[in-house]
Amino acid sequence: MELEMKIRGLMMDPVTNMPIVVLKDVQGNAVLPIWVGVYEANAIALEIEKVQTPRPMTHDLLKNVFLGFDVRVDKIVVNDLKDDTFYALICVEREGQMMTIDSRPSDALALALRLDCPIYVEETVLKSSKQASTISDKVNNEELRRWLEGLNDEDLGRYKM
Repeated sequence: MELEMKIRGLMMDPVTNMPIVVLKDVQGNAVLPIWVGVYEANAIALEIEKVQTPRPMTHDLLKNVFLGFDVRVDKIVVNDLKDDTFYALICVEREGQMMTIDSRPSDALALALRLDCPIYVEETVLKSSKQASTISDKVNNEELRRWLEGLNDEDLGRYKM
């Protein structure tokens, strides 16, 4: 089963100093932090802030290719978690044919923002992320989940949505 999620914000992991995309389900019950690279976080932040770049970035290019070939992005789904690595699918439709494209979650999320399509997370991914024993050597998932769930809008800083 898939839960619809929204990007709640971007923040920095205080332990690893790596960017985190914070997803929260539309009912507000589940939170899923996804660690991403600096460049991917920048691509997401630029779209959140609606910053126009002088030339298309990779995700803008992909958006333009999809639109140019009349491909509709139906949704993106964070569909798996293996060895602390998240996996995602971009679900597209063209001329009535549905297809899925394997993707890193960060790229799928950046594209979803640009195309205003829904974001989903498989329930099994949420359960797996809660059962993982540690995120880093110092912080475990349960502690981070409680910390993320306790965040307010001010804590999320300039990238709150």
